[in-house]
Amino acid sequence: MATSWVEGCVVSKRHWTDELFSLQINAPVEPYQAGQFTRLAADIGGERIARPYSYVNPPDQRPLEFYFITVPDGPLTSHMVGLEAGDKLWVQARPAGFFTLDEVPDAEYLWLLCTGTALGVFLAILKSEQPWRRFSRVVLAHGVRSAPELAYRDTIAEIQAQHGDQFRMISLVSREDSECSIRGRITHAIEDGRLEAIAAAPINAEQAQVMICGNPDMVRDTTALLEQRGMSKNRRSKPGHITIERYW
Repeated sequence: MATSWVEGCVVSKRHWTDELFSLQINAPVEPYQAGQFTRLAADIGGERIARPYSYVNPPDQRPLEFYFITVPDGPLTSHMVGLEAGDKLWVQARPAGFFTLDEVPDAEYLWLLCTGTALGVFLAILKSEQPWRRFSRVVLAHGVRSAPELAYRDTIAEIQAQHGDQFRMISLVSREDSECSIRGRITHAIEDGRLEAIAAAPINAEQAQVMICGNPDMVRDTTALLEQRGMSKNRRSKPGHITIERYW
C-alpha cells in the first residue's frame, strides 16, 4: 500500500539539549491512539527521506508533537533541527503500531519504563484518560545518561498535579549524580529493589502490567529480568504482563 503523505506546517521548535529537540506541527492526520507512531519526511537531494516518530500529544490535542535526538550525519534529523515556524514537513497521514493500552490487560499497577526520547510515547499515554480509569497507580521511570536529558519536566509536573498519588515519576541518571534522581540504570534499580521501594508499588505477575520502550539493550535486559520473576510477554494470542516497543 502506498504511503499517504500530508503536508505539515511547523508551529514551534524546542531545544532541550544540543542533541534533543521537539517539533510541534499542524497536519491533517487520521485519528490515532495514544502510543501509536507515524513517519516524518523531507525531500532532500531529490529523495524523500522518512523515519518513524511517536506522537507525544494525545489524540485530542493539537498541534502534533514529536520528540527526537539528532543522529550524526543523519539527513532527516539534520534537516529537522534547522526548521522554524512556518516551514513545511511531510507527515504520514495514517498511524501505525500497537503499543497502546488497548493491547494491555488489566492490572492494579501500570509501570512505564523508558530511556531517552522514548519518554515521548508515554507522555501521550499519560495525557490520555485511559490509564487513570484502569489502574490504581501509574509509575513512569525514565532513564537518561545526564541530568539535562530529563526533558518535559513541566509536562510531568502537570500530570503529577492532576493525578496526585495515583501517579509516580522516577528519573534515573546513569553517568552523574542528580538531585531527585536515582543514580544508575533501570535494570539496576529493578535488581536492587529501589524502583519498587520508591514507587511503593510491586512489579510482579499478580498485580502489574509493564510497558517498556527505548534502547533495545534496555528493553532486552529489562524483559529478561521480569521474565525471571515469572512475568511473560504480552501477546494477543496469549495475554501476559510485558508489552515492548524498541526505538531503533
